Amino acid sequence: MKQLHTEEQEAARIGLAPKTLANQRCRGDGPPFLKVGRLVRYDPALTDAWLSARIRHSTSEVA
Repeated sequence: MKQLHTEEQEAARIGLAPKTLANQRCRGDGPPFLKVGRLVRYDPALTDAWLSARIRHSTSEVA
Protein backbone atom coordinates (compact mmCIF):
# COMPACT_ATOMS: atom_id res chain seq x y z
CA MET A 1 0.00 0.00 0.00
CA LYS A 2 1.20 3.49 -0.84
CA GLN A 3 2.14 5.89 1.89
CA LEU A 4 -0.09 8.95 1.64
CA HIS A 5 0.85 12.25 3.23
CA THR A 6 -1.28 14.83 4.97
CA GLU A 7 -1.32 18.37 3.67
CA GLU A 8 1.13 19.39 6.39
CA GLN A 9 3.52 16.53 5.65
CA GLU A 10 3.54 17.15 1.90
CA ALA A 11 3.90 20.91 2.30
CA ALA A 12 6.92 20.41 4.57
CA ARG A 13 8.39 17.86 2.17
CA ILE A 14 8.32 20.23 -0.82
CA GLY A 15 8.99 23.44 1.11
CA LEU A 16 5.59 25.14 0.90
CA ALA A 17 3.17 26.37 3.52
CA PRO A 18 0.08 24.18 4.01
CA LYS A 19 -2.04 27.21 3.15
CA THR A 20 -0.29 27.43 -0.23
CA LEU A 21 -1.29 23.84 -1.02
CA ALA A 22 -4.85 24.61 0.04
CA ASN A 23 -4.95 27.66 -2.25
CA GLN A 24 -3.49 25.66 -5.13
CA ARG A 25 -6.14 22.97 -4.63
CA CYS A 26 -8.89 25.57 -4.89
CA ARG A 27 -7.37 27.07 -8.05
CA GLY A 28 -6.62 23.66 -9.55
CA ASP A 29 -2.97 24.40 -10.24
CA GLY A 30 -1.28 22.45 -7.45
CA PRO A 31 -0.09 18.89 -7.16
CA PRO A 32 -2.66 16.11 -7.56
CA PHE A 33 -4.41 15.09 -4.36
CA LEU A 34 -6.80 12.43 -3.17
CA LYS A 35 -9.95 12.81 -1.15
CA VAL A 36 -10.47 9.99 1.33
CA GLY A 37 -13.84 10.78 2.83
CA ARG A 38 -13.37 14.33 4.08
CA LEU A 39 -9.59 14.00 4.30
CA VAL A 40 -7.13 15.42 1.76
CA ARG A 41 -4.11 13.23 1.11
CA TYR A 42 -1.12 13.47 -1.22
CA ASP A 43 0.76 10.67 -2.95
CA PRO A 44 4.44 11.72 -2.92
CA ALA A 45 5.04 10.02 -6.29
CA LEU A 46 2.30 12.13 -7.91
CA THR A 47 3.69 15.29 -6.32
CA ASP A 48 7.17 14.43 -7.60
CA ALA A 49 5.79 13.93 -11.12
CA TRP A 50 3.96 17.27 -10.87
CA LEU A 51 7.19 18.97 -9.77
CA SER A 52 9.16 17.34 -12.61
CA ALA A 53 6.66 18.66 -15.15
CA ARG A 54 7.33 22.19 -13.88
CA ILE A 55 11.09 22.13 -14.59
CA ARG A 56 12.13 25.13 -16.68
CA HIS A 57 15.47 26.09 -18.22
CA SER A 58 14.69 29.77 -18.62
CA THR A 59 12.36 32.31 -17.05
CA SER A 60 11.03 33.11 -20.52
CA GLU A 61 9.72 29.57 -21.10
CA VAL A 62 5.95 29.29 -21.31
CA ALA A 63 4.40 26.70 -19.01
